[in-house]
Amino acid sequence: MKKTLLLLTFLAVSGMASTSAQAAKHYVSGFGGISWMQNMDVTDTYVVAPGEDFTTNLDLGSGVALTGAIGCDYGSYRLEAEVGYQTNDLKSAGEDINGQVINYNGPNGPGTLTRQAMRGDVSVLSLMGNGYYDFDLGSKVELYATAGIGVAQVSVHNLNSTGSYSSIDPYEFTANNDPGWNLHETTLAWQVGAGIAAPIADNIKLDLRYRYFATTDFTIPELGFYRNSVNTNVSSHSVLLGLRVEF
Repeated sequence: MKKTLLLLTFLAVSGMASTSAQAAKHYVSGFGGISWMQNMDVTDTYVVAPGEDFTTNLDLGSGVALTGAIGCDYGSYRLEAEVGYQTNDLKSAGEDINGQVINYNGPNGPGTLTRQAMRGDVSVLSLMGNGYYDFDLGSKVELYATAGIGVAQVSVHNLNSTGSYSSIDPYEFTANNDPGWNLHETTLAWQVGAGIAAPIADNIKLDLRYRYFATTDFTIPELGFYRNSVNTNVSSHSVLLGLRVEF
């Protein structure tokens, strides 16, 4: 399935890039910036009791996003193939059943720990085919809208809590030196965004953009504290600054 998704994306990108290639200007671009991943809701596929929905909510901090692309400029629209990478640290996790937060017994008594501090990170490596529509503002300044579709490999590295359950009290946390859990899953992805670009030299434009990126739902066979498969997805907001160089 993963190989099929990658092949379809490659064929789509190749087809777009070859359309009227002789009439287009070609360019390469590179971007870097800040990424804010939205919380991940990890839902157990195993139902303990009818009507019971058990979910873990993973809170992620800000991180880094990088993209590189090669494309064709046809005047009012552009087509490109893009490789992207983003990574964000895990901050905390909370659990609920049917939307009701589970209160663990913390070190200061019952019900004092509703979220558990976490460590590790979540990263996304993506291959996207993007389309752009450019609005000419004059003086070669462009305002544009963009959308893209492709595949993404979502990776979790060293996922674990900063404490562990005590053998005496199952709701009391103690020091945890375990390396954590690691996983990789491939899924479909899409993105939309907008930006503005202005020339700073011959054939070079400074480009500032906003991007919303998301994957479709995917299933993880087993995730550490779950003994069953779980469903989740990844989404993020990014602000990126980069250069576009025509050749």
